[in-house]
Amino acid sequence: MAKEVQMSIKMEPELRDQFMAVAANRHRPAAQIVRDLIRLYIAEHETPNALTAETIRKAQRGEEVFEAILVSTSASNPTISTTCQRDKPLPGPGAP
Repeated sequence: MAKEVQMSIKMEPELRDQFMAVAANRHRPAAQIVRDLIRLYIAEHETPNALTAETIRKAQRGEEVFEAILVSTSASNPTISTTCQRDKPLPGPGAP
């Protein structure tokens, strides 16, 4: 994908210096990290996001989408934890 636009943001000099140092230590261009973060933000905040859309499709097909786990067996206060099953990760860089 051609990169034809630029975006300018303001931040504290210390934040920029820390970010650039981490990017350099990981041998990754700062611009690529920012693009990845933007893609992740979009994927997590779209309505519905990719995981929500897939969960809705599974539920409509009658598939299991949640699992409950008993995490405490205290008779006076049983605790149940629910988790959503995720078959595949959220879309990453270059995903449609």
